[in-house]
Amino acid sequence: MIYMDYAATSPMTKEALEAYVEVAQRYYGNSASLHDLGGQAHYFIQQSREIVACELGVNSDGVIFTGSGTEGNIMAILSLALASKKGKHIISSQAEHTSVHAALNTLEKMGFKVTRLPMQKDGCIDIVQLQQSIQKDTALITIQHVNSEIGSIQPVEKIIEAAKKSAVYCHIDCVQSFGKLTIPRGGDAITISAHKIGGPKGCGAVYINPAIRVPALTPGITHEKGLRGGTLDTSAIVAFAAAIENNHYERQHYEELRRFFKSHLPKTCKLIDCKKQLPNICGVMMSKVEGQYVLLKLNEAGISISTGSACDIHSESGTKAILSMNYSMEEARQFFRISFGPATTFEEIDQLIRELSTI
Repeated sequence: MIYMDYAATSPMTKEALEAYVEVAQRYYGNSASLHDLGGQAHYFIQQSREIVACELGVNSDGVIFTGSGTEGNIMAILSLALASKKGKHIISSQAEHTSVHAALNTLEKMGFKVTRLPMQKDGCIDIVQLQQSIQKDTALITIQHVNSEIGSIQPVEKIIEAAKKSAVYCHIDCVQSFGKLTIPRGGDAITISAHKIGGPKGCGAVYINPAIRVPALTPGITHEKGLRGGTLDTSAIVAFAAAIENNHYERQHYEELRRFFKSHLPKTCKLIDCKKQLPNICGVMMSKVEGQYVLLKLNEAGISISTGSACDIHSESGTKAILSMNYSMEEARQFFRISFGPATTFEEIDQLIRELSTI
């Protein structure tokens, strides 16, 4: 099987897998226990917390380990919205991850109003439109750094600057960008995930500025400063840290792969190019052919791709990013995503192109 769905998940790296196994076998104590095994587990978790904080450029006191990027997004958005004293207005985009929309829908049921900005043809929101959307009662801006469907990079530095200027909390979903781009400084909350960079699934982290007094979403729990319940998965957390320390994003190589892919695409295919984007995420539309059909035919040929975010596979309305960029529903249903990883070769892309030509 040729794997080209790295934006959905990546295989664990050798270093992360070795770290996971060693910790699971030797340091299996509960990090909250007071005996030596518990103390050892607690030590490794704290060391991993420092590694995450260093990579993000934040205070380790604000790093909370989660079970996923989805959990991190929901925790960050609900916590900041409920902590704000400014009001009940939130700004986001139409093309956010499903978990962000889930959190926003929950807040709307609690009386919050949400402004969802569209994306322009370059795959980014209009920063002027965002600035004009800020109101006196705006409590939070929540925006993704990189769109998981087309790889567009949002102007998050300007977004954070606009939020600071108006004293509005700002959350950045960095699940797709972590380990690939420099994470912008100054955000009040940041979400990341392990399995996008060769760490284990079921492990992520969220940074919430420790200077902000956020309410406990589940009062009475004691783990992770009372913000998240459950025994910490020491093995997964250490493996996450190992993946971070051994992560190398070869941007130039991915740009070469993308150029090769684009130059050999069948004429019926359109590659979505954005002003700024991660080169390893390729959003494609094939004229008069549904993306789901392309996925199934490629799967028969031994090639794994996606029709968008894995969290939206049951949606029949196309992808959020394409629709937000004002493409038609018919065009959105023609969308499929190719995403490269460290093991992707030119020979594999050549085979992919041959199969697309056949389709």
